[in-house]
Amino acid sequence: MLKRFSPYLLWGLLALPAAGILWELSTSTNSRILHILVHPTGEFAARFMIIAMMATPLTLLLPGWRGPRWLVKNRRYFGVAAFGYAALHTLFYVIDRGTLETILAQVGRFDIWTGWLAFAIFIPLAATSFNGAIRRMGPKRWKAMQRWTYPAAVLTLLHWAALHNWEHPAAALIHFAPLALLELYRMWWNLNRHHPVAA
Repeated sequence: MLKRFSPYLLWGLLALPAAGILWELSTSTNSRILHILVHPTGEFAARFMIIAMMATPLTLLLPGWRGPRWLVKNRRYFGVAAFGYAALHTLFYVIDRGTLETILAQVGRFDIWTGWLAFAIFIPLAATSFNGAIRRMGPKRWKAMQRWTYPAAVLTLLHWAALHNWEHPAAALIHFAPLALLELYRMWWNLNRHHPVAA
């Protein structure tokens, strides 16, 4: 069933939250609607990034299951979707702040500059996510660039957790906890592969 899953259907599913957000933006009479929508766009960016990053460790944890293999094959869709929501998140934030002066005044805040830096890292990752870029760069260089996803993920976690003076870090920690556990398992798996324990 997963093999027959259409990429167009996948794009449609990934776009559903954006459709709901844009519908709310176009129909709401709340003057603070942009401010309200900044957070959910950022949440969906983080969620899709986490799903994309969980693909490889899930194949190690569940080697006999087709789901992780399908996710590995399609993780670029989730990565590009994560960037799309991050771009929407950034756009809403910039428009909501209103002036360049206000934006620059906030850049020095930990919860803000971590977000900007994460988004800056995402730009080249998204720009090289198509097959032509992989062919031009070569698999080795492309994979080396994709490793920048890890610092971007850490920055995203810090950006989310630190919002409003670290007032509500629980949501960020809950979202990232499964990924952190899977990455720990992946490190353990790699360590045992290279240094098997004697019977």
